[in-house]
Order: sequence, then structure tokens, then C-alpha cells
Amino acid sequence: MNGYLLFALDMDGTLLTSDKRIHPETVRDIACAAGRGVHIVYSSGRGAVELTPYARQLPGIRWAICSSGAEVYDFQEKRFVFRSGIAIDLIREVIRAVGEEDCMVHFLNELCSFVRKDKITHMEDYHMGLYKPLYDQVATAVPCMLEEAEKHEFIAKMNLFFRTPEDRETAFLKIRHLPLTFVKGEDSNLEINAAGVSKAMGLEKLAAHLGIPMEETVGIGDGENDRALLEAAGCAVAMGNADPGIRAICDLVTDDNDHNGVGKAIRRLIGA
Repeated sequence: MNGYLLFALDMDGTLLTSDKRIHPETVRDIACAAGRGVHIVYSSGRGAVELTPYARQLPGIRWAICSSGAEVYDFQEKRFVFRSGIAIDLIREVIRAVGEEDCMVHFLNELCSFVRKDKITHMEDYHMGLYKPLYDQVATAVPCMLEEAEKHEFIAKMNLFFRTPEDRETAFLKIRHLPLTFVKGEDSNLEINAAGVSKAMGLEKLAAHLGIPMEETVGIGDGENDRALLEAAGCAVAMGNADPGIRAICDLVTDDNDHNGVGKAIRRLIGA
């Protein structure tokens, strides 16, 4: 063992292959590390409900840093040990500023996922076609996102999906003054959390909960929404398919997400 006790894995572009599956060798390598007492955890923009289908394939993963760090979930005890939500008045401001017609608005709320009913059938318009099977499985379709927001005291994360990067930029200029955390994700989406929330915060909260020093943590990711995690972790690993800017800040680069890059990095760092 090289002293690393917690590995935080991004999902899309990292743990998952291009077709949103988990490589069989990755399953094997994660099981090996978990058998040695290493904590392998999800670190994802997805909510806990969106991770559940994958959790069944990886019983060795107990913990999830989800909703981009707004929540830390324990799959074993089925409870959250940390949560940080967006104030409802800010959600109202965002929706009123960008509207619901020209983008697909999505909420993550504890163990729920909400999206407008008519948008699910046209997810490919927002570069989300690959995710439609997941949304069909776990998302709750609602008639109006603004009305839905009023029903909840807690919303962990808000996603806005646009048809083009230009549409995203236009919307971002309208709301960037708000006290929120914004991350421009894959293709043309905008991820929104409460101010100060990041995957790094989630990692810090979970590491403290488990009594693990940050220098004994590893972050593995591929995109801009992993930057904070990678900068905070004791060791930062970039996938072979990672953005050049992400590769530049990492301690090492592993193989890509279609060739068990995660498993190879884990084996290397635990000396397996």
C-alpha cells in the first residue's frame, strides 16, 4: 500500500465507458481495492438516485459524493451524512431569467430527480440522448419546473441543458451575478450548486467523516467539473481522455475510460 485510503471517482468519462457501462476489469480492480480496506467512492455530478443502478454492480462502493459535492450518501445505511441545498429564491431567479422553453431544467433532490415531462422525449435536442435510459428509469416527470421547485424545501443541484454552447453562454450572462456555484459541463450544460459547493467540499466532508487525512485521498477525473476535486485530493489522476487543462494539473495520467483507466490507476497507487 502507498498510503492512499480513499479514491474518489468521477462517473461520466471516468468510471463509465463511452456507452455508460462499467468495464469488467474495473469492477474486478475496485473489488480488489475494497478487499484491502481502501474506500472507493463515487464523486459525481449525478444524484444518489442516479447512482443506484450502478451501485448494484459495485457492492464494494459504500459512499457517494453526489450532486457535485452537495451531498454525501451512505448506500449501506441509506442516509445522507452531509447536504447543502440551493435557496428556493435563487432557484426562482434562475428559472425566471433563463425560462423553461429554450433549455431543459433538471433538479436533484435527495433521492429524487425531476425534469419537465415534455423535455424527456426530446433529450437529444440538448445533447443528452445517451442519458435518456437513465432518466426513463429514475427521473420524475413534472409539468412545470418552477411549480415543482415551490414544493420542496431542499434542492441539492440544478442542471440547465442547452441546444448550443452559445445558448448556454447567453443564459449564463443573465445569472452569473447570483451567489451560486456554476460549472460549465460537457457539451452545452450548466451545473448549479449553492455557493461554495464543489466536489472538493464533498471529498473533505467524507474524508473527515471517515477520519482520513486529505493527503491520503486520490481524485480521478476527466473534465472541468472535476477540477476542484483534483486540486484538493492528495493525489490527482487524469484519465487518458481528459481535457488538456485537467491533465496539466494532475500528478499522473492513466488510460482512457474505455480501457479500464480507473482500475489501472487504482492498482498502481495501491501497489497491486
